[in-house]
Amino acid sequence: MARIGINVDLDSGCFVLTGDISNLVSQRRAHMYLKDSLKADFTGMEGCVLIPWEIGDREQVLQKIQKLLVKFGYEGQTSTDVETILHDYFVEQERFSIFSKQAYSIRNDKLDDEHFNDFRVFTEVLSKKLPMRRLFPLQLLSSYHLAFSQNACNFSVPGSGKTSVVYGAYTFLSNLPRDDIRYVDRLVIIGPLSSFGPWEYEYESCFGRKPKSKRLSGTILKDDKAAYFYTENPAELTLISYNGVVGLIHDLIHFLKKHPTMVVLDEAHKIKNIQGGIIASSVLSLSKLCRSRVVLTGTPVPNGYEDLLNLFKFIWPSKDIINYNNFHLQEMSLNPDDSRIGQLIDQISPYFIRIRKSDLKIPDPIENPPIWVEMGAVQKEIYNYIERNYLDYFMKEDISSNFQVVLRRARLIRLMQVSTNPSLLKRPLDDFLQETGITNEIFIDDSVIIKKILSYHDVEIPEKFKIAGKLVAELVDAGRKVIVWAIFRQNLIEFQEYLTSINISSRLLYGATPIETDEPNKGIETRESIIREFHEEQSSFNVIIANPFAVSESISLHKVCKHAIYLERSFNAAHFIQSKDRIHRYGLEADDKINYYYILSSNITDETIYERLAAKEARMMAIIENEPIPLFGRIESENDNDDIKVLIENYVRKTVRL
Repeated sequence: MARIGINVDLDSGCFVLTGDISNLVSQRRAHMYLKDSLKADFTGMEGCVLIPWEIGDREQVLQKIQKLLVKFGYEGQTSTDVETILHDYFVEQERFSIFSKQAYSIRNDKLDDEHFNDFRVFTEVLSKKLPMRRLFPLQLLSSYHLAFSQNACNFSVPGSGKTSVVYGAYTFLSNLPRDDIRYVDRLVIIGPLSSFGPWEYEYESCFGRKPKSKRLSGTILKDDKAAYFYTENPAELTLISYNGVVGLIHDLIHFLKKHPTMVVLDEAHKIKNIQGGIIASSVLSLSKLCRSRVVLTGTPVPNGYEDLLNLFKFIWPSKDIINYNNFHLQEMSLNPDDSRIGQLIDQISPYFIRIRKSDLKIPDPIENPPIWVEMGAVQKEIYNYIERNYLDYFMKEDISSNFQVVLRRARLIRLMQVSTNPSLLKRPLDDFLQETGITNEIFIDDSVIIKKILSYHDVEIPEKFKIAGKLVAELVDAGRKVIVWAIFRQNLIEFQEYLTSINISSRLLYGATPIETDEPNKGIETRESIIREFHEEQSSFNVIIANPFAVSESISLHKVCKHAIYLERSFNAAHFIQSKDRIHRYGLEADDKINYYYILSSNITDETIYERLAAKEARMMAIIENEPIPLFGRIESENDNDDIKVLIENYVRKTVRL
């Protein structure tokens, strides 16, 4: 029997076929299959065929190669590297079978005596090894699900203790015998820079000691970051940003191969790009090497059901947890009555937990009716000109090219800007279109309009500023603290100037506001120092003006602030929902009244944003807020003989003693 060698080039992402290649490719059907189905490259080295793979389908491609060789009478000889791939694949298959069964049974409350014993051991380990923190019942059950399913998503609302849930699961897994396939001894947190401090702080709060941690932030040279992953005794807790993963991907792969690691994606909606974005593809390439994989986000489907694809691909990269492609998911997003939505929820339900606001007994917020504002005369003239010209482009232009897509987005941003403050049209779009390289490609061929734009700041105060300022003044005079949300950096600055002109003191939280570091920042106001003073009863200001891009899930304002005013919003539902949760989260009293106010210009742009965000928020709530977790029913169980309920009560009773 003729032989074909199967090797692998990990650097180029290809399988390499060698041996009796000429006879194989001379067979028409084999040649067509190699070319059309396996995308084979015959132009490489003589006597070789290169067959590429994409992230997540390497093993499937290898199996197709092996079937092809058997079909045409060849013996495939696999190299040591290929044997390793096959071994890892079958181990992953075994883990999927074990952990998926556990995830389904626990999440859906199909518990037997073995589960009871597992839960008893779990609570005993946490009681001993997590000495400074007792999880409340919902957290305890969520942590139990994560520990025994090994790979799972936590979509719980902000303030429900997702970090503590992770540390609970990590505590159990890190105290297993080293030869247990679930054992981990390292944590890698991939998240925004602002999450680093909370993860370190929570570690100390849980374990009663400062963590041995390493922040791989921008202040460290790239070579030093890379060298860290090769040290003999790296930190137990490693913190790296999503952008940081891209440049250190090979070093991270080495680290994960060497250490049994739990990898946590914090604010994981940042990898939702299914079009092959470099951050998403880099993070997904790590997934098969993680001993345990955790996804954390309170906003898993901000734009549509298609946002779920990468989240569950990270959890189980070799399995199609979601049996729908991107196109089908987009169809479901457009049709809330699509019958497939129920099937989708059934598919993903074993692999996610969500502590809902209704579970936490948080009072419902007050969604005040929109405050519609008539634009000033000059603003209306500028808006009408921009709208008339740009909507024409939206209807006519060919958006098949990336350039046209970006240009269309730029025009939409211009409409958003002029809806609040035409002065912003003087500035380039660097902040929004930085990744594309396009800055200010919007051409206005009207000297009269140009003059009105350039002089707008001197002739008219934006009507939104006046209405929002009046509302802020009323709330501050009544002794309330307020957060005002805006999208564009210059609007934050100019609105602060307007508040100053009416004698209202405020602070800015946006990209340019420094983040607190380990080194002292004498005399420099940081995001953390602003938030600390805002919480003081006698703070020198009662208003924060913030940009949702810069204020992450880890920031809590609910203890002192019950009023949020939206000066403007974008179409980004994740940022909008997260901003609402800064003041509407666990810890509120039953009689607290959270108020949202929306200042909207009477024009097509603001009306459309208002409608689209409402639809996106409703869709997300339909999939994650209305779906009860059967396991959580144990807490409210009326069966006094429920063994697991008794274990929960005993565990919580220890909390009281602490």
